Amino acid sequence: MVNITHKNNTLRKAIATAILTVSKQSTIDAIREKKVAKGDVFEFSRAAGLLGIKKTSDLIPDCHPLPIEFASIHHEINGLLIIITVEVHTIYKTGVEVEAMHGASITALTMYDMLKPIDKGVEISTIRLESKSGGKTDLKNDSLFNIRCAVIVCSDTVSAGKNEDGSGKKIIEKLNQLNVSTEKYTIIPDEVAAIQSIAKELSEEGFQLVLFTGGTGLSPKDLTPDAISPLLDREIPGVMEAARNYGQQRTSFAMLSRGVAGFIKNTLVITLPGSPRGAEETMDAIFPAILHVFKVAEGKRHEG
Repeated sequence: MVNITHKNNTLRKAIATAILTVSKQSTIDAIREKKVAKGDVFEFSRAAGLLGIKKTSDLIPDCHPLPIEFASIHHEINGLLIIITVEVHTIYKTGVEVEAMHGASITALTMYDMLKPIDKGVEISTIRLESKSGGKTDLKNDSLFNIRCAVIVCSDTVSAGKNEDGSGKKIIEKLNQLNVSTEKYTIIPDEVAAIQSIAKELSEEGFQLVLFTGGTGLSPKDLTPDAISPLLDREIPGVMEAARNYGQQRTSFAMLSRGVAGFIKNTLVITLPGSPRGAEETMDAIFPAILHVFKVAEGKRHEG
């Protein structure tokens, strides 16, 4: 199974359809009049389809077990066609496309089984996904803007050449995956003056996104939030709340991070942990959703 532990829980929806075709009008009449010997075709098949949705992961090896928060199955008669529509919702790390299609197929197969004694020409066709939403799919266009981005590593040992940088490179790697290029990558010591100086400089130069890594913990040298906070014109508390909540589900020490996020003029500044794992998890927690900030800004510029 694919590893989804790095993903966030979000509301995910999927709609799938299947088409069942009968060969004669008398079959449609029997369904409508509930005269099929095996029972009410619509109600029996709906119950089977709902069970199929819930049991998808038991039958499709790579499907993850997930909570089904909502499911509905509708039948529509159009001539000799019966269109089955299945909608499934979950709040989880992965989508419900297969669950919706599985539900549609089981509904159709149940109808086939119930109708075959009276109609040998029943056919099932076109099981397909009609739509899906949730997760990164909804944000796929948010990284299409040309964002000026900088990554700043705050570390005395790395700036002195005693250690190799891991967190900054991990952040750049994650940005590349989002089609966001890093225009500036700099390593500075853990000093308030140095941190504030480069933050102001990058804001004045028109950088839209500045990511600091390091100095967000509780040691005496962890001063990045203390240096950045006084410079912020608008803080965005939810960004770090999301990051800490995400991290806390993976390590009990995430609550000790003092990271901050907000705007210095038009520059979004975010402070990330200094460990490669902490930086990577924070990136997974807030990206690509954070890029929506620039989509909104771009829209306002277009309106102007």
